[in-house]
Amino acid sequence: MKCDEIYTVNVEKITNLGAGIAKIDGCVVFIENSCPKDKLKIKITKVNKSFSKGEIIEIIEPSEYRTTPFCPMYKVCGSCQLQFIDYNYQLIIKKAITKDTIKSISGLDIPIFDTISSPETKNYRRKIQYPISQTKNSKRILAGYYKPKSHEIVNIKYCPIQPEICDKIIEFIREHAVDYGIQGFDEKEHRGELRHVVIRNSIYTNKNLVVLVANATKNFNRLNNFAKAIYNEFEDVSGVCVNYNSKKTNVILGAKTECIAGCDYIEEKILDKVFRIGANTFFQINPKSAENIFRYVKNYISDNMNNPVVLDAYAGISSFGICVSDVCKQVVSVEENKDSCDLAKIVAKDNNINNIEINNMDAGKFFAIEKRNFDAIILDPPRKGCTEQSLDEAYRLSKDTIIYVSCNPATLARDLKYLNQKGCIIESIQPFDMFCHTYHIENVAIIKVNK
Repeated sequence: MKCDEIYTVNVEKITNLGAGIAKIDGCVVFIENSCPKDKLKIKITKVNKSFSKGEIIEIIEPSEYRTTPFCPMYKVCGSCQLQFIDYNYQLIIKKAITKDTIKSISGLDIPIFDTISSPETKNYRRKIQYPISQTKNSKRILAGYYKPKSHEIVNIKYCPIQPEICDKIIEFIREHAVDYGIQGFDEKEHRGELRHVVIRNSIYTNKNLVVLVANATKNFNRLNNFAKAIYNEFEDVSGVCVNYNSKKTNVILGAKTECIAGCDYIEEKILDKVFRIGANTFFQINPKSAENIFRYVKNYISDNMNNPVVLDAYAGISSFGICVSDVCKQVVSVEENKDSCDLAKIVAKDNNINNIEINNMDAGKFFAIEKRNFDAIILDPPRKGCTEQSLDEAYRLSKDTIIYVSCNPATLARDLKYLNQKGCIIESIQPFDMFCHTYHIENVAIIKVNK
């Protein structure tokens, strides 16, 4: 097989990064934008020892699961990689991705349930983060997502996976930033004031928090006036903040945020608990799907444990701990971010929750010094998963059950393999569709601890 050679192939399945898989003489070929059961004419674009890559020249026979993308920007945006596939079949694909990834990395045969769908498949994204730039000649402000594998901004004026009000706010910023002397950010030259716009939208209140990410270390009048103009323009904007990030980094938000107009948070309701979400608060972008996950974890604890003491690790604003608190004797929460811990204390007080203990500490360090044992431990780590030391300590502190919530099947598989080698039994995995029309999957694994 050589580059530029033409082949006819049948797509078998999709990888955990969204590419289709076909085989030519036993060699694996990855093909972007392909669907299982597609018959394709492809051109080989890359060849190495273990796999090749190909691009579609012609769809000879489309899969029965192909559908017309509902977004006019689908081909150039690249954010919704699976939008050309029927939604119900996307759920089947995500279960298969979870199963294949777990099996190939861990070697374990674990019962995996059908993927639980998102209650909303459009307008579900309640947090948007648009990079901002400016054209050299016309000086137009551009706002949108990056094209795939580039830092070229797609100027998006309508996005069907986010609320319409977000499009209107972005359009106002796009049209009026220059009126206030605000320039878009030039990434190469590291100049221009406005780097990103972040919007948090609430289903519960229909309010929006707007965050202008500035290439600056302190406020200035032009930016201050622009923030107030945004606030005054939209009744549904509860507040406008400025976040300062002058560093040469891909990290969107800097450490310091200042509220310029209105309120510095929005409220969101999950199950029967009301949460405050600020500019820097981690909170799931799809609240209705997140509610399915919280309900699943809460029901498991309620159905299988009597008045338990539960540890909520990597807790953020203690979302899990707060949601399960009324079926627990006590919840102990641990989170390294101080702002999140401070906000968690406010949320607990607002919801009249008195049985939660909030610890501001790195989870690994907390595990190492903690002496208590817990009936259940909820692990909700970032995409990189847990360290072996953290897994060792979670195993040590758990009396019976570890509930592992993961957004990355590969690191979940690695960590489940490690826990299994310690003697744990992986009871089940439940996939959830948090990020509709993408290859991303949220999973909840139930792990029984044998000592």
